[in-house]
Amino acid sequence: MHPSGVFRQITKAVLERFVADTGFGLIFAASRERLFAAHAPVLLGDDKLRFHLSSANALTAALEKSGTGLAVLTGPHAYISPDWYGAPDQVPTWNYLSAEIEGPVRPMEREQTVVLLDELAARFEADLAPKAPWTRAKMNAAHFESLLGGIVGFEMRVERLEGVTKLSQNKSADQVERAAAQLANRPDPAAGALAEMMRQAASLKSASAVE
Repeated sequence: MHPSGVFRQITKAVLERFVADTGFGLIFAASRERLFAAHAPVLLGDDKLRFHLSSANALTAALEKSGTGLAVLTGPHAYISPDWYGAPDQVPTWNYLSAEIEGPVRPMEREQTVVLLDELAARFEADLAPKAPWTRAKMNAAHFESLLGGIVGFEMRVERLEGVTKLSQNKSADQVERAAAQLANRPDPAAGALAEMMRQAASLKSASAVE
């Protein structure tokens, strides 16, 4: 987590929206021997983060043993060249959005895991509209049950939800616009999205200064 308060994001509604929009994160757990990590799609609601892992994943056993975990979600990010600011004595940096979620973790019962799988499919199939959504009804029930036996659903109770919104807020409006313009010219869609976020953050900063 970035130590500067300028970039820290603690507003719960903003972070929950970010997690919902991102939907995919890196889950961590620790044991005496080592750290374990794995990527997983996630759902956040009612101060609980739900996800599932393969039962054969080493992280699954580590979470069950430790009883606590950490999830990190990363949004749009991009390298920022010091040349882009049009000012002397700048240094290279990286702009990005991220969220950290930490808390006790427990394995879910079979029925809860099935609900999670259905809700995950509904969440991400919705992004593919107007395609008709895939549902579990399209599967052979016996085959679904065999696959279900190979995963473990988890629920993390959120004790800490914090994030970083690093969009050059420590720079002047002119410097931000120069850097954003360079990002917007890159072919990477994430760079363009980040450029727009930088401009919005600079606009809000300017409005707050006037007030």
